[in-house]
Amino acid sequence: MQYPKPILDLIESYSLLPGIGKKTAVRLAFHTLKMNDNDIKNFADSLVSLKEKLTNCEVCGRLSEEHVCDICSDSGRDKSTICVVANDNDLVAMENMQQYRGVYHVLDGLISPMDGIGPLDINIKSLFERAQDETVKEIILATNSSPEGEGTASFISRYLKNTDIRVTRIAQGISFGSDIEYVDEVTLSRAISGRIEL
Repeated sequence: MQYPKPILDLIESYSLLPGIGKKTAVRLAFHTLKMNDNDIKNFADSLVSLKEKLTNCEVCGRLSEEHVCDICSDSGRDKSTICVVANDNDLVAMENMQQYRGVYHVLDGLISPMDGIGPLDINIKSLFERAQDETVKEIILATNSSPEGEGTASFISRYLKNTDIRVTRIAQGISFGSDIEYVDEVTLSRAISGRIEL
């Protein structure tokens, strides 16, 4: 016996989310079905709003409601230092430690040849364009210590090798394979303070 088509469609939609298997998608679909009409409308409006109201910052690539995000437009930020992160979650983790005052560059992914993701598939070209600005003095590579994160950091470091820019990598107080977004603020703060030159 099968579920009615609207439920099957919702199950399929939930299954598109990372970490959501079929059983969890079924539970979520039936939970959604039990929600009151107002909550369902707000939920649906939030999903539509994601695509309608968010864009990528023209400078750093971060998700933003404006063409230039609040960090890039903040005159109090140190524009000579760019911290390179894989995604918006990593940027938020860095911001939560409340010590870094530079700007960011969001790659929106990592180089992963095994998954068919090369340098041109992530937001790396605009990083190299930003690096041509004479005000940029340091680029901090704050990618995960996974094979993809290390490979991406190595690629960026090699590309910038013959420039006057100081290229550093966050210290390895973060265990191999860890995602930046899950690291506590103290460890992340120490990793930034103890960054090494590449």
